[in-house]
Amino acid sequence: MDDPIITFSPTFACQCPRALKVLVTATVVGTLTGFLGVGGGFLVVPALLLALALPMEYAAGTSLVVITITSAAALVIRAGSGAAPDWTSVAILTAMSAAAAVAGARLADRVGTNRLQVAFAVLVLGVAVYTAARAVPALL
Repeated sequence: MDDPIITFSPTFACQCPRALKVLVTATVVGTLTGFLGVGGGFLVVPALLLALALPMEYAAGTSLVVITITSAAALVIRAGSGAAPDWTSVAILTAMSAAAAVAGARLADRVGTNRLQVAFAVLVLGVAVYTAARAVPALL
């Protein structure tokens, strides 16, 4: 984990299989996120845990950075498109998200990593079941 994928000093070195794994994982997650319209963290954390074998602490932090960059890019792309956000909703959602993030970080300090991983897996499975239950009748 401490070994960089690409180095330029003192000489150029590339761990190309690892770099390819990162590139493929990022492409799949980005494609699914764009296609399904789901939040990035929903797919980024499992991808980082499973495909890249990052520890949970690094996966969660990396996911937050990815979401921030993705959100900023989406804001730039949609700016000037004529669709104005409801700033009251944005302010409320931002304040509540920040408060929940602080509470979640405090809770995470008290709960073991294994329990957090199980809770996240249960949450993802629950969302998948709920989504399938709503989508399947429309297909029939």
